[in-house]
Amino acid sequence: MKPQYDYGAEVRVIRNVRNDGTYPGLDVGAPLVKRGSIGHVVNVGTFLQDQIIYSVHFLDIDKIVGCREEELIPGDAPWVPSRFEFRDKVQSRVKLAIKGKVLVDVGTVGEIIKVLRGEPGDVQYHVMFPAKVLQVPESALAPHRVEDSSHAA
Repeated sequence: MKPQYDYGAEVRVIRNVRNDGTYPGLDVGAPLVKRGSIGHVVNVGTFLQDQIIYSVHFLDIDKIVGCREEELIPGDAPWVPSRFEFRDKVQSRVKLAIKGKVLVDVGTVGEIIKVLRGEPGDVQYHVMFPAKVLQVPESALAPHRVEDSSHAA
């Protein structure tokens, strides 16, 4: 198991990082670093002997945060911001079909299971809808808005 990044390497975090309970002084689930932020590797270690963990210093917020290798890309790699991220609830803005067969109707709620960044402006997602996982362009999705069904009488 060889680390992809070395000490001092500039890296970018590709998803929001939240406290998993290992960052002192903050509640579990509290936001630590926003996706797209750039930091520098200050230490490389392992977790459970099979995961490389990087201590990354994010200078703009002055935090050192542990990041897994799959959460990082090189700091100079092209970065395409995305509107949604892993586990976000979304809904279809259009009917989604394969070979003319509609699989997802407008307004169907799904969950992002993977963000796919291609060329600039070309973000797509693997979205788990009730019956199928589909690869969907960002333009075909909207944030899921929970309707408030409580009405005062």
